[in-house]
Amino acid sequence: MPFPILRTPFVVLSEVISLLEPNEIVTASFCSKKVRRLLRKQHQRRKPLEWRLYMIQQECWGQVDIMTSRNDEPVTVLSAKHISEASNESEHNLIQMNEYKRGFSLELPVLYFEDWETGSEMIVDYAADLFNLDVYGLEIDRNGIWAIDWINNRQEKMLRSLELVENDLYDMCGDEELDYILTKDTCASEYYILKETVSDDYRFDGKLGPARHLHIYPKGHWVTLDNLMNFDFIDIQVEGSTLSVPDLHTFLKHWRAGGSHRLVYLKLDFQNDTNFENFERELELVEKANVVDDRVSEEEMADWIDGLTIQRMDGVKATIHLDIRYFVLIVWQSTIFQKIL
Repeated sequence: MPFPILRTPFVVLSEVISLLEPNEIVTASFCSKKVRRLLRKQHQRRKPLEWRLYMIQQECWGQVDIMTSRNDEPVTVLSAKHISEASNESEHNLIQMNEYKRGFSLELPVLYFEDWETGSEMIVDYAADLFNLDVYGLEIDRNGIWAIDWINNRQEKMLRSLELVENDLYDMCGDEELDYILTKDTCASEYYILKETVSDDYRFDGKLGPARHLHIYPKGHWVTLDNLMNFDFIDIQVEGSTLSVPDLHTFLKHWRAGGSHRLVYLKLDFQNDTNFENFERELELVEKANVVDDRVSEEEMADWIDGLTIQRMDGVKATIHLDIRYFVLIVWQSTIFQKIL
C-alpha cells in the first residue's frame, strides 16, 4: 500500500524526512514537483548541519556527492552523462524530459544530456537548490578545469577543497592545467590535492595559499626550494620530491628564522635515495627529541618522539625524522597539530 506522504501531518513528515539519506532524498524528489517542493522547503527551513556537497567532473560524465556528519565517505546522489552513454538495453527505460533523458543506475538517478557540461551544471544546481548548500569540494581532471570559474561565479563562498586527478586516457602532461590552478587566487580555501602528471621541465614561479592542506602525488618533482618556502599551508605532503640535502638545510634555516610560520606538518617522499649522513651538523641539531606535548597521546608520541630537534627563534620546537626515502618535520606546541595528526 503506498505511503500517503503528501497527506501526512507536517510534524510527522518532518521526522520522516530527517531519517532519509541524501541519495534517498534526491531520488524521492524526482517523484513529482510537489514532493520536490516539499523536500526543498524542509531543507530551506532546516539546513542540514555538517553536510557537504562535492562536484565530480571527469571526462564525459559528472556527479554530485554529499558527505554527512554521520558518514565520512561521500555518497553519490545524482549523476550526469552524455547521451551516448545510454546503452541500448536501457534506452526503453529512459524518460524524455525537456532538456535531457532520465534513467536510473543502481537506484541512482542518471540524467543524459547532449551537452555534458550543461548537464553537469544542471545536476549541481539541482542538488545545491534541494539541500540549500554551496559547492564545498570539486574533483576534476584536465577536462573539468572550466568548473572552477563556473563555481566561483555561481556562489559567493570559495571552494573549500580542490582535487586535480590524472586522466588515464591522455598521455600528454597537464602543465597548462596545473599552472592555471596554481596561479588562480580563488581556487580553494582549505584543501589542494594534486594528482595530475606534469612534464619533467614544468616549473611553478609563484606563491600558493594560504590554505590548510597541500598534497602532491605521485610526482612532485616540480616542487623547488622556492616553491616550498612560498607555499603557505599548515600541512604539506609531497611525493616524488627531488629536493636535495642542501635545499633542506636552507629551508630549515628559513623556518628557524620565522619563515613558513603556519607550517605544522611537512612530509617529503623522495624520488631517489637521499644521503642524510651528518645532516644535523650543518644546523647543530639535537640528536634526540626532548619535546613533550600534553595534547598528544602516549601512543602518538611514541611514533614520533625519536628524531632530531630544531628550535625556532621564538622558542617553538619541531622534530625532524630522516630516512633515505623521506623527510618529516613536525612542529610542536601548536593547537592545530593534534587535528592534523
